[in-house]
Amino acid sequence: SLTPNVLWFWSPGTPGVGKTTLGKELASRAGLSYINVGDLAKEGELYEGFDEEYDCPILDEDRVIDELEDRMSEGGVVLDYHGCDFFPERWFHIVFVLRTDNSFLYDRLESRGYTGKKLQDNIQCEIFQTLYEEAVLSYKKEIVHQLPSNTPEDLERNLDQIMQWIEQWMKDNN
Repeated sequence: SLTPNVLWFWSPGTPGVGKTTLGKELASRAGLSYINVGDLAKEGELYEGFDEEYDCPILDEDRVIDELEDRMSEGGVVLDYHGCDFFPERWFHIVFVLRTDNSFLYDRLESRGYTGKKLQDNIQCEIFQTLYEEAVLSYKKEIVHQLPSNTPEDLERNLDQIMQWIEQWMKDNN
């Protein structure tokens, strides 16, 4: 039976409230597979250079798409990444953008060693809803949902909400 593909974003790719925890927990509860695009890129060395300013590798988006194509067409995948504009629209049935208040975000980023421009740009990204806007431009607006992600309670609520959506989707599509 067909299972939905879920794209999971964490705006702006920030650690700390559990993008990965939520993605893995969701996959486990729903019987889906979980793929972290950052880990996939690292394992396959799917890079096309290095960004000196942000001190991080530059993703080779075409190679990432090639690497994921077969898995995504089978369905049943939770994909975890902080950006979305290069993924094919056909891959996803629903897209979630996690949002965090700046007071939480600043502390989390700082505790991860983010400083200077990298810290400021990530905070700006959240203030201006950059990833939500990107998601709405990349996919049909009605499949893009924002979820608050500040506390462990938010995490539980989000899991419950997404599980309900998956159950409904399965009823409607099988």
